[in-house]
Amino acid sequence: MIQTIKQIEATCDAGLPFDGDPHEETRAPELTLERMYYPYGFPLKVITNSEEVLEIIAGMWGDFEQLTDTEPIISEVHVVEGSSMECPPAPVYRIMLPLMLGVADADNYSIVDLLRNKAQMSISRGALQHRLYVGYLLLGMPGCIISTRYAIGIHAGCVAMDGRGILLCGDSGMGKSTLSYACAKAGWTYVSDDGTYWLSNRNGRLATGDFHRVRFRPTAGELFPEIRGLDITPRAAGKASIELRTGPMNHISCAQTTNVDFMVFLNRKSGESPKLMPYRKDVARQSMRQMMFGVPEILEMQYAKVDRFLDEIDVFELHYTDLDWAIDRLEKLVREGQ
Repeated sequence: MIQTIKQIEATCDAGLPFDGDPHEETRAPELTLERMYYPYGFPLKVITNSEEVLEIIAGMWGDFEQLTDTEPIISEVHVVEGSSMECPPAPVYRIMLPLMLGVADADNYSIVDLLRNKAQMSISRGALQHRLYVGYLLLGMPGCIISTRYAIGIHAGCVAMDGRGILLCGDSGMGKSTLSYACAKAGWTYVSDDGTYWLSNRNGRLATGDFHRVRFRPTAGELFPEIRGLDITPRAAGKASIELRTGPMNHISCAQTTNVDFMVFLNRKSGESPKLMPYRKDVARQSMRQMMFGVPEILEMQYAKVDRFLDEIDVFELHYTDLDWAIDRLEKLVREGQ
């Protein structure tokens, strides 16, 4: 601890050494553990003092294979003792370029440096007891670097048939997760439910997402009996959700990536007759842009990539209420291109 001048005088007068680190109480713990992961295919080096942190991250990103040889993102995770075992409040996020800050409380916060390719965070041992909260809202922060430097994040689900991918876009409540999962149950390949990354640093229109899980609103149990009774997760992203693992155990074909051919904006609340119709690319462009942030020179490059992306795909709007009809209509789109 910091000594007063009188205390320093007394120590000097007695000829005693000054022992210890006066800042020891405020220094972060030493990080002794290190492991590589590949979220969405990008190298991420995690350095921490907690095996539990590595377990949580393995559950989030352990199924991804490396797709690129980009410079590894560094994520330093300091687990501190903290003063509470309760779940912290949802973080408040602030962008102060080139930094992005996420602050939940005095013990749980993150700092992401978009230019240095580095994330640093403090997490209390109490918060670690709430794994989904920690995973989504704190440990997932390196995804901000991916979505500004290496990929473009799109608020969309993604499914594919015969190697042709469809982005299912739209506002919350338009059914991105339910339609993505329904397509997967009908034999499509599942890539993501409502968050897709277009790998803008590669040639083509390759997209990736959380192919090993899907998240629903609790009301989705009315459509899919298999999710009834599963745990409801609070605070995952500001709303309650039910999470289901995908894969062979529930007879769903998954893929880490697919090539995107179509972008479909979902509209199940218009009251109009079911139909698929061409949609405005200027709206699609702005919907993608509003998800983007970063330093001006990188943002300008990302905008240009979005323009090229939209030049190469077809954009539609789907009015629907019935899932089976929507699936059949999307299959026709893949087969016939219209």
